[in-house]
Amino acid sequence: MEHTLQELSLSLRAHYPYLYFLTWEEERATRGIQRVADELERPLMSWSVVQGLVGPKGPVQDTAEPEAALDHIQGLKKSTVVLLKDFHHYIERPTVQRRLRDMRRALVDSQSALVFVSPSAVIPAELEKDIVILELPLPGLKEVARLFHALLKGEGIELGLDLFEHFVKASLGLTEEEIKRVYSKVLLRSGSFTEDQLAEVIAEKSQIIRRSRFLEFHDLSTSMTDVGGLENLKVWLDARKNCFSEKARTYGLPQPRGLFLLGVQGCGKSLTAKAVADLWKVPLLRIDVGALVLGEAAAEEGLHRAIRIAESMAPVILWVDEIEKAFAGVSEGAGDSGSAARVFGNFITWLQEKKSPVFVVATGNDVRNLPPELLRKGRFDEIFWVDLPDIHERETIFGIHIQKANRNPADFDCWELAETAERFSGAEIEQAVVEAMFQAFAEDREVETLDILRAIRQTVPLARTMDQRIKELKEWARDRTRPATYDTRRIDFFRNWEAASAANEAD
Repeated sequence: MEHTLQELSLSLRAHYPYLYFLTWEEERATRGIQRVADELERPLMSWSVVQGLVGPKGPVQDTAEPEAALDHIQGLKKSTVVLLKDFHHYIERPTVQRRLRDMRRALVDSQSALVFVSPSAVIPAELEKDIVILELPLPGLKEVARLFHALLKGEGIELGLDLFEHFVKASLGLTEEEIKRVYSKVLLRSGSFTEDQLAEVIAEKSQIIRRSRFLEFHDLSTSMTDVGGLENLKVWLDARKNCFSEKARTYGLPQPRGLFLLGVQGCGKSLTAKAVADLWKVPLLRIDVGALVLGEAAAEEGLHRAIRIAESMAPVILWVDEIEKAFAGVSEGAGDSGSAARVFGNFITWLQEKKSPVFVVATGNDVRNLPPELLRKGRFDEIFWVDLPDIHERETIFGIHIQKANRNPADFDCWELAETAERFSGAEIEQAVVEAMFQAFAEDREVETLDILRAIRQTVPLARTMDQRIKELKEWARDRTRPATYDTRRIDFFRNWEAASAANEAD
């Protein structure tokens, strides 16, 4: 906000006659404009269609109509700042436009200015050269911190520094009034601020997403415990879970840019994208790039709007699912004038240059047809290859899905299940457990290991029907990506070594 107010002050001193304050936060904008007017020692008048003109000495009679208000303002001799509320409803009237054009010189001579405050920019072509647009950003880190600190102090609540920072970061992207309301809701419901209430603050941001049909808000309902295997990827993510903190900036770490998850269908890429948000305690947004591309003329504006919303909510995870469906065959330098090429060019430029803490998680099943520009260093921090789960991961995944079915994994032979389900993806393992549950339920008995084994044997995994394609993908990824799973040959070696050592000690 401070930068915007500095621009306002500079524009007023430079005798700009018309300034357009673009914001939803009328009250906050009014406070800022009043502060600037006081610093410049200029009186502030305000106008609304309900009250008309109101000055330091009170209301001005018969100024509710826009034309009458402008006539009165044109006659002012003293340097004055006039705030016009919701004037975008009237600015397209021919009589209003003519008056604004006629009074421009009078405003410059008296060193007065009109400041339009509105949530939407409506500027007729006749006035484009005369009006300067200033966008009031949503409350930043320092503003939210002051707001939260004042609330805690008033309620006599003490909070640890880390939790305080988490709440402040979670509140970014909301207006001042939205922040006050959600904090009041948390206090009324629980009487304190804990980790459990963070999700409630983040959920409030789902209201913002309704402004864009290309963004979808996801609740933090998936954790890393729901992801079987992928330990190498998990370690990488865990090392960055405090990457958005001020401590990380002070330490000298840059903002993380993003992650590309490439691999076989059904092996946990989308699940991991959802789990990252829970691990890092930040909101998760999914952007539908395919719908953007299909939007044709509205595609570029839709992308810009979605990015603005994501940046206003930062820190945030922006999930781009199955990215190849939108950008396969598109190249930045191909000379294609279609919407896909334009959206792609804007998207990778933003990926390269973005400064805000928006962590992009892109997932893809086949990147061989994707433009090479997308995978160039600097777009993403790392590209991980998510392969079919090995036997150890399959054992873990069976345990996860049996547990989700409200059964004890210890009652099942998960190792035998893992051996039998060779080349099964995580999604296929889940479906085998579900199928076994249906069969046992139909027979009115408890599900057993044998039921799951039967379901496995009746399933033909995708890896068999698409064997050649998966081999080609693995070959492409071998020297270009980082494995999401540890080398199981080493794990098996150390397990065998430990078993042999234990046997020798027993002898």
